[in-house]
Order: sequence, then C-alpha cells, then structure tokens
Amino acid sequence: MKIALIASPYPLEECPSPPLGLTYIAAVCEAAGAQVIILDYIVRGYSKTKLNAELSAFGPDIVGTSCVTMNFKQAAQILQTAKQSNPEIITLMGGPHVSFDSENTLNLYPEIDIVVKGEAEATMAELLAVIQDRKKWSTVCGIAFKENGCAVTTGPRPLIQDLDALPLPARHLLPMSRYQALGYPVSIITSRGCPNQCIFCLGRKMVGSKVRYRSPKLIADEIETLVSSGSTFINIADDLFTSNKRRVKQLCDEIIQRNIAVSWSAFSRVNTIDAQTLKRMKKAGCHSVSFGIESGNPDMLRRVKKGITIDQAKKASKACKEAGIRGHASFMVGLPGETFETMTDSLNLQKELEIESAYHFLAPFPGTTIREKIQEYDLEILTDDWDLYNANQSIVRTAALLPEQMDAFVHASEENHRNSWDLLKKKYEEKTATPYEQMQVGGHYRMVMIFKLLTQDFIEQNADFISDPADALKQFFQKIASMAGLDHAFVESTMTDLINKGYIRIEESFGKTLFSWAH
Repeated sequence: MKIALIASPYPLEECPSPPLGLTYIAAVCEAAGAQVIILDYIVRGYSKTKLNAELSAFGPDIVGTSCVTMNFKQAAQILQTAKQSNPEIITLMGGPHVSFDSENTLNLYPEIDIVVKGEAEATMAELLAVIQDRKKWSTVCGIAFKENGCAVTTGPRPLIQDLDALPLPARHLLPMSRYQALGYPVSIITSRGCPNQCIFCLGRKMVGSKVRYRSPKLIADEIETLVSSGSTFINIADDLFTSNKRRVKQLCDEIIQRNIAVSWSAFSRVNTIDAQTLKRMKKAGCHSVSFGIESGNPDMLRRVKKGITIDQAKKASKACKEAGIRGHASFMVGLPGETFETMTDSLNLQKELEIESAYHFLAPFPGTTIREKIQEYDLEILTDDWDLYNANQSIVRTAALLPEQMDAFVHASEENHRNSWDLLKKKYEEKTATPYEQMQVGGHYRMVMIFKLLTQDFIEQNADFISDPADALKQFFQKIASMAGLDHAFVESTMTDLINKGYIRIEESFGKTLFSWAH
C-alpha cells in the first residue's frame, strides 16, 4: 500500500514548524507496512501542477492531510485535486477543524472520502487494515464518511492511554534541512490532555481532560535524536507542560544528567508554575515559557472559565524574571461581553507584567463551547470564511464593540512596538545599530528571505550552472538576489551561511555545478 501524506501551505507569520501530527500518522502507516511519503508544501512551493506531478510519480493508493481551521480550505482543495487526478485514490483528512465539522466537510467536499476525528493514531492503524473494503469502514471507531449521500459518523475512539507505545514521529520523511535553515523550533509532545475548561479552546475536546504522560526517558531519547540530527531548538507543544511539577522535574533531571545541549520552550499556565520549577527548567535548557492570560478583567476570566486570577498572572511574571526565563503573555480580544473597559484592563495588566506579550483575536473554531453555545453569550460571529480564522483580525462583535473598534484598539496598543521596530530597522540600514540590534533585524530579514527561497522554489529554479564552482557560486548569488529583490551582499552572506551549515549542497557533475537543498 502506498500512502502520500500532505503538509498543506502555512503562512510564515504563524511560525511554521515540522508538522508533528502528520509525522505521527506517517509513523503509524509505516508500522503497518505501508510505503509512505510526505509532500511538504509548508517549506516548498505549492501548485496543482507540482502536486499532480508528484502524485503521478509516486502512485499512491491513499492521500491524506491534516489541517487547522485557517488552512482548511486549501487542504481540502489539495484533496480535491488529488481525487480529480485519480478517482481511485482514497482521500483522508484529519485535524481539529474537521474533527468537529465533519458533516459540513463531507457535504461541501465530496472528493474527501474519510474524516479521521480526534486523536488519530489508533484509528489509522485500524482503518488501514480495512480501508480497501468500503463495507468495513463502519466497523472503525473515530471516523466519518458518506453513505448513500449522507454523512455517517462511527462511534467515538477511546483515547490512547499508553503514549509510550506510539512510534516516534517519522521526521525522516520531512525535508528537515529546510526547517533548520528557517530557524524555527521542532515541536515535540511530552503529554496529551488538558484539565481546563476554557470556552474558546479545543484542547480538552481533542485530547481529553485527563493528562496522559510520556516517559521522561523516552522524551529525552527523542530530544537526543533531534539534537544529533541538527535540531537544537525545540518547542514542547503540550497544552499544559507544567500540569505536574514532579514530572517536569523528572524530565529536566533526565536532560541535565545526559548533558543534552538543547534550547527549548513550553506552554504553561500562571497557576501551575513557580520560580523553583522555572529555575529547574532553565538549567535543563528552557529559554522561554508562554502563558495564555487572555484578559486583565477578573469578570471576563470567570466568564470564559479560564480558571486563573490576576494575582496569579503577576506572580508568574515575577517568577519568570527571578528564574531568568523569558515569559510571554498572550491576551485575547473579542471574548464574550468585551468592552472598552475590559480591553483597557488587559492593556493595564500587560504593562504591569513587564514581560513579552501579544494580542490575538478570538477565533470561535468549530467544536468550541463558545461557538456551540453562542446564544448564551454576548457575542455574534460575523463570518464562516475559515481563511479569516487566523486570530489576526476581529471576526466577531459584542453589544459594546464592533470588529473595527477591536482592530483599532489592538493596532493602537502595538504602536510603541511598531515604532521601536521601525527605529531598529532604520539604525540597521544606517549601520548605527549595536551588535544585538543588528542580530535582531538581520535575523528577521534572513528569516523572510529563507521563507521566500523555500516557498518560491528559488533553489530549484537555479539548480545548475555550466561553469567552474567559483564562478557558478557568484552567478548563483546574483540570480537569487535578483529573484528575491534583496541586497546582493545580504543574499551572499545568508546563502554562504546556509551552504557552510550544510543546508544547501553543492555538487559537480559532468561540467556542471549543482545546487540543492539537503534533505
């Protein structure tokens, strides 16, 4: 059996990292004996022509993808294209969006054969054994499909209790050098489950309210494997990494005892952290911790069932400073009952915490309590255009606020940051920036350039030059600078670094100098 899994395009602003869920599914498929490829269009250019060519070359029996709400439409269109290229292909889609909107998905996109709902590894293992016999699909828990023109959902799939039994993500199927060049961290999980009841979140609905843990030893083994393959920046993508402080200490001790040189970040809550735990995390390589604070208004926190207090937020911020770890606070605008006063409370708390922070707009995803019980809240959802569900603009209104007013508030609150950034860029261009400022601005430009290289296939379009290596390199730099519309010296410096680090390979063959991304 041949299976092609597809990582759909994802914008740079959302900090794309190697697709963790897809690589878990790939590992399950390989364990079942399938021949698997991942067509990664996050860090490669996407077009229908390229997709058709790559599917034709591989000849899959099954094509699957996973998505979140904001890239659902493009993921669905990719499966449409795959089905149109070969109607015999069985198409699958998983992820949080379709898990809670499976009926609409199947009705709107008849080219999608099966929706895999919720935690998918055990479901996929069972499904693959019967997938060629449509009559047996109904025996597999945790899926939805069309039967006689109607959407059918099978029984719920029990959550996987022993996470250690899962195969490690099949990252060998990804173009990892491209992600390493981009500089974003590689995600791992150390647990699944979230005991909290925030009405805007899908966490507990996707992975359950009881937290299930992986073994600290196996987690450290995975981290060592990543580090040995060149990935030294890791993000722990658990819904709540610090749900159990004793277990956090065990993992940190395992990393410290093995002397693993790794830098990592994690998600926490202000009511599950303290300076002692943070200091242990820092010693094990943790450099930053993110907290979803959401609002500076106590009534709002109670309304959305956040389960934290303003005082706890202040203590967590202080603990980060004491431990020497970067704290990051996330605030949400557009929650039920939002007013100018509640937004101002958030702004005041943001200033008082004196840690890094950012605003996001409420995106009422399918499956969230806030969407399913919208009639109970002072909130109106203004669009179901899933492309707009990226938390970067308001798509709701309350009795007191229009979306334009929420947008304007966030824009104004970020003015100081924008002005500081504009000043930094000016100093960088005038060559008056400090070394640290040069690193900040140069790093941003480097990231933007590399993402352009990746998603517009600049390297592939300039793969070979008929000349000696020294002259070919000069031509290569000139062509990339011209295509990217960037300063030649900056392009040469960046490209030289990518070559020296082994992310871009240079080979000579029959009088040609060949350039390509390493795997």
